[in-house]
Amino acid sequence: MSTGAPLLVLWDVDQTLVEVGGATRRAYAATFDKVVGRTLDQPWQFNGRTELAAVADVLRVHGVAPSPAAVDSFITLLVDELCAREDEVRREGRVLPGADAALRSCRAEARVHQSLLTGNVFPLAAWKMSVFGLAEHVDLRIGAYGGDSVERAALPAHAWLRAERHLGHRFSGANTVIVGDTLLDVATGRAVGARVVAVATGPAAAADLRAAGADVVLPDLTDTSAVVEAILG
Repeated sequence: MSTGAPLLVLWDVDQTLVEVGGATRRAYAATFDKVVGRTLDQPWQFNGRTELAAVADVLRVHGVAPSPAAVDSFITLLVDELCAREDEVRREGRVLPGADAALRSCRAEARVHQSLLTGNVFPLAAWKMSVFGLAEHVDLRIGAYGGDSVERAALPAHAWLRAERHLGHRFSGANTVIVGDTLLDVATGRAVGARVVAVATGPAAAADLRAAGADVVLPDLTDTSAVVEAILG
């Protein structure tokens, strides 16, 4: 990455920038009850998957065929259900330590254009960033979201298309940095040749993130200068 060249920085949301608390699982359970008519009782995890993949899986493990119509209906209701729990999210959730400062510092770099690469569908990603006061730091127009593709590894291409459309610059893995907390974040970056900065604030241990191929692994985002140095390479 040459000095002065435009750089696209794509942040994961959950457990990288914010923690939402238990409201998400309660919203999923309530949505499942509305869509299927029974209790959500089988174990499942997000682990960085896109919303399309997570919803299909939660239906499948409960014996419900994840048809496109069923998945779309679930996601529509889920967005409404979670947004209705804003008071719970504000009470139980938080911005992770250092996240605001890291976003501000990267935003101050003239060559950096930053947005999101997240498993959340766009309405939820934008809502979470707004609820926690982080939306002003990112250009949501040029991100990639959990409704763009089932596979997370396909998301960077969506961000590049949007960035070219809105910024007039063509990005690729060579001038993209992905920041996230899961092994899927690392795998996504590796798949497209992007630089990967992993933070051990989610389900994956630092050693596992490093073994998966992250270029830099940080314990968290509290050391702002270390975060900026890791991102700028």
